[in-house]
Amino acid sequence: MGLRDDLERFREVGEERREDLADFIQYGDLGSSRPGEIKIPVKIVSLPEFEYDQRDKGGVGQGDGDTPDVGQPVGQPQPQPGDGDEDGEPGEEGGEHEYYEMDPEEFAQELDEELGLDLDPKGKKVIEEKEGPFTDLTRTGPDSTLDFERMFKEGLKRKLAMDFDEEFLREVCKVEGISAREVFEWARGENLPVSMAWIEETHDEVADQRGAWSSIEEVEANVERQSVQQKIRREGIKHVPFRREDERYRYPEIIEEKEKNVVVVNIRDVSGSMREKKRELVERTFTPLDWYLTGKYDNAQFIYIAHDADAWEVEREEFFGIRSGGGTKISSAYELAAELLEEYPWSDWNRYVFAAGDSENSSNDTEERVIPMMEEIDANLHAYVETQPSGNAINATHAEELERHFGTDDDEVAVAYVNGEDDVTDAIYEILSTEGDDDE
Repeated sequence: MGLRDDLERFREVGEERREDLADFIQYGDLGSSRPGEIKIPVKIVSLPEFEYDQRDKGGVGQGDGDTPDVGQPVGQPQPQPGDGDEDGEPGEEGGEHEYYEMDPEEFAQELDEELGLDLDPKGKKVIEEKEGPFTDLTRTGPDSTLDFERMFKEGLKRKLAMDFDEEFLREVCKVEGISAREVFEWARGENLPVSMAWIEETHDEVADQRGAWSSIEEVEANVERQSVQQKIRREGIKHVPFRREDERYRYPEIIEEKEKNVVVVNIRDVSGSMREKKRELVERTFTPLDWYLTGKYDNAQFIYIAHDADAWEVEREEFFGIRSGGGTKISSAYELAAELLEEYPWSDWNRYVFAAGDSENSSNDTEERVIPMMEEIDANLHAYVETQPSGNAINATHAEELERHFGTDDDEVAVAYVNGEDDVTDAIYEILSTEGDDDE
């Protein structure tokens, strides 16, 4: 393997390979990403390079004035496109990035693969009726959509039903003493679709040949009859009897597309007990959930609610950093959520309500207020994430009360516990795998 191969191998295993997705979620810098652009660090490997021997031995090939300093790479790097011109002007090309940029759709797809998820977003409001395949037919339309193949088949079926062996009937008309009416009645008995007018005209044409046959039986014994199919194979088709009623015009099937709208309500306890580590664990759990649902749905809206004993709406930038000194009343956040969700009707929007805190709540608030409101607020999924880095506190009972009431098999309520970074991806899986597959 040559030096160039070595160099390429280093680049392959280093700069072109980003950090593992699960490691990034658990331990990486989530704050460097924006909602529509997720930046995952790239593993950098220092590339090997030649240097002069630090021992000053002299010898053949060493110069005097322009000899590089000890430890300096051999040779100067060659100018690259975008590095600037000879006058030292700055180049226009950007330098190499240390991040792999991923959009939410790619993030959602990779997280599905990483965690074994298979969330199928539900469509809600019909936003568009688009043209599908040209599979439907109508009796009117522009000439360009005329279904000629169908019209030809209808005409051909009519020809097969209406055609008959004219030469054989012509010979029957030559039977001695036979009248046109007798020929017509015999033809009808043979189920030949011939008109009386055609027989009368043919009967007159062969009047001078009448008597060529003594009976119809003699004609049948001496003249070969041929079917319409045999006639077409021998002579081809000179005329196909089309009719207006055969015309059909193709038009596209109308497909109703439902937009996959989602509104995500993120609720966070900002009371005095929610210290920095707990807030960080909430961010590590909620941020990938936001990215994931953004990638899964056509239109994603987010509501951020902070609460202590009271609740208020905040911007995303404030949500993970804000902290108050008050007590805790989780129901205040659900009351505000119910009010804000009135702008996102359940008939048109998928809804997710995610709450997080350290499970501390005012006395009886979980049982008397929170649980009834979770049951009243229509949503694809309600989730609560408990963050307790030091283990459960004595009065941290909110998550346990939810589990006792809803059980662990409820496909509309998920409860997850995050005591450290290692629990984050498990919590995300618990939440996203809980939603049932039933239609709304």
